[in-house]
Amino acid sequence: MDSNHAKPLSKDSMQSTWRTAPRSEWNIYHHMLDTLNAYPIDINKEVPVHSKDDKVPHMPQWHLQRWVLFYSAIPLLLHETYMAFTGRTISPIVAVAFYVLAFNAIVIHEMHILRRLGHKYGFLDGDKHARDGIPDVGIGKVVTSLYKLTGSRMILSIVLSYDQTQRPSQMSWSWLPLELGLYGVVLDFWYYWYHRLMHDVSYLWQYHRTHHLTKHPNPLLSAYADHEQELFDLFVIPMMTYFSLKLVGLPMGFYEWWICHEYIAFGEVFGHSGLRMHSGVPSTLNWLLVRFGVEINIEDHDLHHRKGWRKSHNYGKQTRLWDRVFGTSMERIEAVEGNVDYENTAKMPLF
Repeated sequence: MDSNHAKPLSKDSMQSTWRTAPRSEWNIYHHMLDTLNAYPIDINKEVPVHSKDDKVPHMPQWHLQRWVLFYSAIPLLLHETYMAFTGRTISPIVAVAFYVLAFNAIVIHEMHILRRLGHKYGFLDGDKHARDGIPDVGIGKVVTSLYKLTGSRMILSIVLSYDQTQRPSQMSWSWLPLELGLYGVVLDFWYYWYHRLMHDVSYLWQYHRTHHLTKHPNPLLSAYADHEQELFDLFVIPMMTYFSLKLVGLPMGFYEWWICHEYIAFGEVFGHSGLRMHSGVPSTLNWLLVRFGVEINIEDHDLHHRKGWRKSHNYGKQTRLWDRVFGTSMERIEAVEGNVDYENTAKMPLF
């Protein structure tokens, strides 16, 4: 990047040097990430390194639930306030713009907090390898993937479920806890089989291999993928989940679906963080998943990237339920039960 005669990098390269290159060599995508301060680590600060048998701090489930519910509620409260005080509705087009903006703001804020946690607790496999950076050849893909992720899911939700005459306070509150829990479990069933087929079927692997170029992912690489994979991640799997829950009689109105999206997005970003802690994704059914030993942990998806290529394990991203059922679960290394510190708990700060 710093030489006119340098050999062009392969499109598969994960080399990340652009952050220390002159800003005159940056393009619009570099400046966008810099403006958002969406870096996975601060290159001027140390990251603690732990051996595999050092105790792993536990982050309680309620920390995750509190965080997601707090931030998913803010746009709903603003929406409710506007309709209550003006007597006006919000059109579908305006709703798309508003909720896409809110979605992006929440994801970026989560990334800021995860960076702080990384500098406090370190990362999995940190004694062997640092986290991958944002690749020089993929900076545009990383930025556009972030906006496609948020934009597509909100457009899908607006088209299928938005009723502009309904206020957020009129959502199906009694069904909400069940919807939040089942959404993650059902989505993970569809995702499990789509994901496993992408690995097992040679023809489909070509569309998934880009996502697996990272062996030690960071949150910004959650949606680092080719267009064909993005189509399923952003539209097909959420749509199949939505109609599955509608088919069994759950209301799945827009506002409930918005909160479901926030639960899933938090888990996707958190699950690619590689943070060295015993924690997983928020779910209102986590107590039940724990009872049967099928709750997911950050290390589960981290091992999927680190140990897997064409053939892999740990295909689920919201639970380990389907990996357990279909025999593709991999044993943990650092977050094994005997190595977890339940006394000195990690915290997920709101701000």
